[in-house]
Amino acid sequence: MSRLVVVSNRVAVPNQQAANTGGLAVALREALQANGGVWFGWSGKIAQRTSSQPTLTEVAPVTYATVDLGRKDHSEYYNGFANRTLWPLFHYRLDLAEFPRQNYEGYLRVNSLFAEQLRPLLGDDDDIWIHDYHMIPLASELRRLGVRQRIGFFLHTPFPALEVFLALPSHERIARSLCAYDVVGFQTMNDLRAFLDYIVNESGGEVLEDGLVKAYGRTLKAQVFPIGVEAENLARTAAHALKVPAVRRFRESQRDRAFLMGVDRLDYSKGIPERFEAFQRFLERYPAWHRQVVMVQIAPGSRAEVPEYKQIREELEARAGHLNGAFADYDWTPLRYLNKGVPRETLVGFFRLSAAALVTPLRDGMNLVAKEYVCAQSPHEPGVLILSRFAGAARELDAALLVNPFDPDGVADAIARALNMSMEERVERWEAMIKPLRENSLDAWRDSFLKALRQAPYAAPSDTPGHAP
Repeated sequence: MSRLVVVSNRVAVPNQQAANTGGLAVALREALQANGGVWFGWSGKIAQRTSSQPTLTEVAPVTYATVDLGRKDHSEYYNGFANRTLWPLFHYRLDLAEFPRQNYEGYLRVNSLFAEQLRPLLGDDDDIWIHDYHMIPLASELRRLGVRQRIGFFLHTPFPALEVFLALPSHERIARSLCAYDVVGFQTMNDLRAFLDYIVNESGGEVLEDGLVKAYGRTLKAQVFPIGVEAENLARTAAHALKVPAVRRFRESQRDRAFLMGVDRLDYSKGIPERFEAFQRFLERYPAWHRQVVMVQIAPGSRAEVPEYKQIREELEARAGHLNGAFADYDWTPLRYLNKGVPRETLVGFFRLSAAALVTPLRDGMNLVAKEYVCAQSPHEPGVLILSRFAGAARELDAALLVNPFDPDGVADAIARALNMSMEERVERWEAMIKPLRENSLDAWRDSFLKALRQAPYAAPSDTPGHAP
């Protein structure tokens, strides 16, 4: 069997405290251990200069290869083009996207450096799986260096509609780079349609049968692979988490109040300010629930060097203070806002106890919190999922209360409906959602992508499609 080479922005090196051992990392590591191979990417460290060669950590049968980024490369590639150009653009926030050419050149430069450092680690029969928007040009850079192995790419974010994507000055280069892959995977059919719209109407390419795409002298497969979660494991963890001291203390602190749960990385795409406004509208319009309900919002910080993230943290702190100042009583604080992470088991326990979850991003590729919340519920007394229709998860979880996060009154009404929902309806909705989550697990997502990649019959090109002017 061919070895697997995984490339991602961050590498989950075993036994490193900073490594995130979430479900995705576990699934990728299991595939690597089954096949042997390499996991390559940024170490998460910022140095004076970018590493001239990767640091190798051998944990048989896997080699973890990590690269430190120099300050200039980190600024232009990561904080710059990846997170101040592609991230806001892919999440439909053109008002926040910036397009300095210097950052774009840094993005290409770092991907070229990554390709040069990855190339010596590759075997002739390796399957290469590259993840997310940070690494879009990597296949074209590897092709330039003579790599002819199968290369797949999975985009974890949304792919924007044609009119939005065209706002990117380098859109043609990015599209060409995607066509250097053998398989390109998207979270939802909407994302795939947006990509195909560009291929047909902008690049002059063709959409063939069975998901095949012909463009820029290449034939590749473009397909939807909705990422899943570890449903059974989450259910077991949630049942056990009720005994965790922090979860027990939290339940006691609520007295007999219902509580609403929100968990998001601190990011403007998650719609947290809009969620706070919706909760305030709920308190204004449904005063009978005063002192009877608490909203808990957990939002650990991220990308602290990016100004937009500093601004949203300040905005949320101000909004939380204003809301509590307007509604709190001496023995009731309606909104608890935590700007820090919570251990996974504790978090799943909170999910289990909550009457409802507010998962209301303005735009999201998938949003695994929504899926994790459903899996964590008691089958006999499940909570209610209030879910943005702009989250990729809404395609599978259409039995949730689907809301428009830009409509605070509509979200407020959904909160009231969730809190008043009969247990019979709660169970019916939960059963409709848990079924696809059990079928479309994280392992199934991984295995279906790798199967498509290994069946890709397309010869690598002699040219390098990502390098057209």
